[in-house]
Amino acid sequence: MGWREGMTSTPHAVSMRGIFKHFGGVQALEDVDLQINAGEIHALLGGNGAGKSTVLKILNGVHVPDQGSIEVFGQVLDEYTPEASRRAGIAMIYQEMSLIPTLTVAQNVFLTREARNRVGLIDDRMGERKAAEYFEMLEVDINPRALVADLGAGQRQLTEIVKAISQDARVLVLDEPSTTLSVSDVEKLFGFLRRLRSKGVAIIYVSHRMDEIVRVADRATILRDGKRIVTAPMSELSMELMIEHIVGKRSGGLTNMARKQAGLGDVLLELDKVSGARKPKEISLTVRRGEVVGIAGLLGSGRSSLAKVLFGIEPMTGGEIRIDGQPATIDRPRHAIEFGIALVPEARALQGLILPHTVSANLTLSVLDRVSDQWIVNRRAVREAASRQIDNLGIKAASQEHAVSTLSGGNQQKVVIGKWMAAEPEILILDEPTAGIDIGSKSEVIRLIRDLAERGKAILLISSELNELLVASNRIAVMSGGRLAGVIERDSLDGPAFADDDPVQGLKAAEQNLLARIQTAFQLGSEASVH
Repeated sequence: MGWREGMTSTPHAVSMRGIFKHFGGVQALEDVDLQINAGEIHALLGGNGAGKSTVLKILNGVHVPDQGSIEVFGQVLDEYTPEASRRAGIAMIYQEMSLIPTLTVAQNVFLTREARNRVGLIDDRMGERKAAEYFEMLEVDINPRALVADLGAGQRQLTEIVKAISQDARVLVLDEPSTTLSVSDVEKLFGFLRRLRSKGVAIIYVSHRMDEIVRVADRATILRDGKRIVTAPMSELSMELMIEHIVGKRSGGLTNMARKQAGLGDVLLELDKVSGARKPKEISLTVRRGEVVGIAGLLGSGRSSLAKVLFGIEPMTGGEIRIDGQPATIDRPRHAIEFGIALVPEARALQGLILPHTVSANLTLSVLDRVSDQWIVNRRAVREAASRQIDNLGIKAASQEHAVSTLSGGNQQKVVIGKWMAAEPEILILDEPTAGIDIGSKSEVIRLIRDLAERGKAILLISSELNELLVASNRIAVMSGGRLAGVIERDSLDGPAFADDDPVQGLKAAEQNLLARIQTAFQLGSEASVH
């Protein structure tokens, strides 16, 4: 059956005891205990490589533990397969989504569990009605008949959530569920999770967004280097204490990174009324050598569309791009690369990596001409080039010959960045470069971005994390509805609330000022001015 009667008199929803797991020579988990109560939202926290994903994959039957035991509501799990976990009442939403683009929303929600009519044929209409009921419960407007390929990233994430809850799960595991959601959709998600909690569902919530954890979780377990560091109620865990447990030392996250006033060079990238097929719309913007220009805006504002147009992924339908004062025709990514432009995309698994290939192969994709002798790849040159990026970015991998799919989400993101760093681009476009990366690694990436700017690179930084934009950027451009609502000098956001002796409060005040301007732009639409 996959699970059998246990001896626990008052069982936890999930009880994992003495879990060990290693991959090759790497000890991924060492004697980890994790107890989740019914009717609670339990945060699972830790840095890249801390062991979070391994714990969750063992719970979901993807990995088999080397040692240890698991009980689900008092039933001992004695078979480790996804099907056995599903029968035990566990449903998991992975960080990288698993929907099939060519099927409808309803078909994805009930995949392998399709509603059938009296003669045993699949009844799509019944599935659509049931899916509509779940979306109504979540208070989300998504057409069950729509193809998944036509959905935005946020809608796909919500579809994943509905797919999981449609299984009547008693244990719901969410791995970075809010990464692609708008502010309003995050609030709907939190409301729905609280309703599930009130019905006795156990929820394991994984996120690197500490503000979300504080708002939604009842308790938290923190892992570091494959070991459990602490489990405690949220009332006993301050933000500073959680960060200290995660990174293993006292750290203010991004707040301890003092901004530097670097000298700026000539204009390197100039956009003159640049438009795409739908978005962006008539964007005019300059980026100087040594400058980081942040791009802020709500979901659907056109930030990623702008990046795709500049990199030649989507067609430019109007306007002009000038590089170093000269017009640049960019019809495809190859042209962008020839002009010294690199793009770190938002969807790393689909657009930034070849998951079955090795870490070293991915890190050298952009410089194959440099690591090849005519038509033959020089393996020594590949290893040396990969080693430089692994050392520079602190990438954690058992070896550079392991498949990049074996890395944690944060380390995969570092490989995407390292791939382009090897090519030494002059203009770097980063779309959500720290998505799925822990606090300590975020600081490393932001520091890297600023170091590149100091070396004369021109950088466009797209991020939903306002503190990242504020710490890294010289100026911040706000987009709404595909248009540029205005460009703000970073220093103008400090205001009278900024205090040099309290950088945490100073950054919070600047965040509030920036958020207010983004919301104003959204409310006023394309006519908004945030100067």
